[in-house]
Amino acid sequence: MLRIAVPNKGSLAETASEMLKEAGYSGRRDPKDLHVVDSLNDVEFFYLRPKDIATYVGSGALDVGITGRDLLRDARMPGAREIEALGFGRSTFRFAAPPGRFTELADLEGVRIATSYPGLVDGFLDTHGVAVDLVPLDGAVESAVRLGVADAVADVVETGTTLRQAGLEVFGPPLLESEAVLVAGPEDAAGTETLLRRLRGVMVARRYVMVDYDLPAALVDDAVKIAGGIESPTISPLRDPEWVAVRVMVARAGVNQVMDELYAIGARAILVTAIHNARL
Repeated sequence: MLRIAVPNKGSLAETASEMLKEAGYSGRRDPKDLHVVDSLNDVEFFYLRPKDIATYVGSGALDVGITGRDLLRDARMPGAREIEALGFGRSTFRFAAPPGRFTELADLEGVRIATSYPGLVDGFLDTHGVAVDLVPLDGAVESAVRLGVADAVADVVETGTTLRQAGLEVFGPPLLESEAVLVAGPEDAAGTETLLRRLRGVMVARRYVMVDYDLPAALVDDAVKIAGGIESPTISPLRDPEWVAVRVMVARAGVNQVMDELYAIGARAILVTAIHNARL
């Protein structure tokens, strides 16, 4: 059986479980369950702390897992490798300090930096040749400067509101653009490719919709310029020989603009339907 690590709590847990369910797997029904066997799909799930998943997978104890890229980098586990970005749980890591205190990475040489991700920060600064005194903290780090235990912090930044409230501002380049990722161990396990194909199908289904419409046959070339699909649209004849039915896959984010443009050139009966899963 393919052994899969899944976050048991935190911001990634719910979406990861939903994604696996959409991919056809049977997960846990009770949030207290830590181990679930899905014999139909020949997999078993282990529900673990997100921060520990890279360690379990990298050591070979489990085959694959879903965690954050930030947590993978922070673990610094040689055997764990990212094999697919999953498109959710996005975050950005930045340095922050009192306004005007620092402006670039070189200014951090020898200072104290508080963070909940010491492995990630240390690895980033090593690549830039900057040596600092890391202050590992478990949880929010915004108060570390005010309380005098650090000169700067490195943390997740979304809107920056929390940092500003603590009297801090971001500076320097981002340490990392993170999101949920599928990680694998040192060896490719049987069943990994099937899992990967299924997850990719879910991601396609979330990003695209199907658009069906009727169109005068003479305008097909114009319509294809508006929405060409993944490969090409499906064109079917209608009872009226001067009209055709068209089906095409369109990015969900821009579907209303596509509908407007198709209508403007003469398309009618334009319908949009969701895609529940896909294999491309």
